[in-house]
Amino acid sequence: MSVSLETTYLGLKLSSPLIPSASPLSKSLDTVKVLEEMGAGAIVLYSLFEEDIEKETSSLEQSLTVGAESFAEALSYVPDVPTLRIGPDYYLDHLMRVKQSVGIPVIASLNAQNPGQWIKFAKLIEEAGADGLELNLYSIPTIASLSSQELEKKYLEVIKACRQAVKIPIAVKLSPFFTNFFSFSSLVEQTEVNGLVLFNRFFQPDIDLENMNVEPRITLSTENELLLRITWIGILFNRLKLDLSATGGVLTATDALKAILSGATTVQLCSALLYHGVEYLKTIRNGMVEWMEKKGYYSVSSIRGLLSQKNCPDPSSYERAQYVYALSVYPTPSLSGLEKKERG
Repeated sequence: MSVSLETTYLGLKLSSPLIPSASPLSKSLDTVKVLEEMGAGAIVLYSLFEEDIEKETSSLEQSLTVGAESFAEALSYVPDVPTLRIGPDYYLDHLMRVKQSVGIPVIASLNAQNPGQWIKFAKLIEEAGADGLELNLYSIPTIASLSSQELEKKYLEVIKACRQAVKIPIAVKLSPFFTNFFSFSSLVEQTEVNGLVLFNRFFQPDIDLENMNVEPRITLSTENELLLRITWIGILFNRLKLDLSATGGVLTATDALKAILSGATTVQLCSALLYHGVEYLKTIRNGMVEWMEKKGYYSVSSIRGLLSQKNCPDPSSYERAQYVYALSVYPTPSLSGLEKKERG
C-alpha cells in the first residue's frame, strides 16, 4: 500500500501538507513552478504590506503634483490618486500569473494596520483569484496606554471585518505573545475563519557597536523554534474547530512529522528552502513517506494528532508539571579541573 500525503486545509484539497510559507521565494514564477514539482501542496505568496502600498502611493502623488502649482490646468489631467489602485497592482498581477502557472492552491498573505486597508485589499485579493487568504497580524505594541484587552479587541475587529468582506477561506497568522493564547484563539474561532498559522517570527533589531547604530537583522529559524509550535498545536488540537498550520522551525522531515503528530494540518517551510534550495522540499517529502512506510502508517490523517495533549499517553507533558520535572532532572555540569583545584 502506498503512502498518501493528501490532506485538506482551509477546505482546500492538497496533495501534500508541505506549504512554502510567505517569503521572497514566491516572487519568481519559475521558483513557484519548481516548488509544485517538488511536492508542495499549496503556496503562500509573499506578504502585501500596507507600508509598501502607502509608500508607493505617496511617491506617485508627489511625482504627479511636482510643478503642478505652476500650471493651473495640470492637475485636471490627472485622476485622484486614491482611484489609481497603483499600490497593490504589482501584487495582484503577480498573484494572477502564479494562479495561471500552477495547479496547486495559491494563498495570498496580507499584512496591514489600518482596518479599512485590510478590508479593501482582502477584496482585491479575492477578485484576483486567490484560493485563500492568510491574515498576518504582525505588530509590536509600543503604547503604554494600550491594554492587552484593547489590542485583542482591535485584532478581532479586523478579523471579523475581513471574514465578512470575502468568501474565500481565511487563516490567521498569530504571534504567541498573548496573556492567554488559548482564550484568544477561541475568540478567533468565533469569527468563523478557517485556520490558525502558528507562529509569527519577530525580526528584532541588533546593535552595531562599531558604528553605534541599531540595525535590523534577519536570521533563519532553527529546529528549537519548533518546540513552541508543537506545544500550542498539541494543546489546541481537537479543542478548536480550526485547521492548524505550523510555521517556524520545520527544517527536516522529522520536524514536519513532529508538527503533524502534535496536530498540525499543514507545515510551512521557509528557512529550510532558503538554506538548502527549493529542491529540498522533495527531500522532506520523501523522508516523511519513508518514515510512515516504516511505521505502517499510510495517510497523513492517520498520524495527525496522535501525540497531541488529548491523545498523548501522558497529557501532563504539555503542562507545568513537566516543566518542574525537566528542571529537576537536568544534569548538573561537572566542575572543570581548575575549579576543582581552586575548591580543593
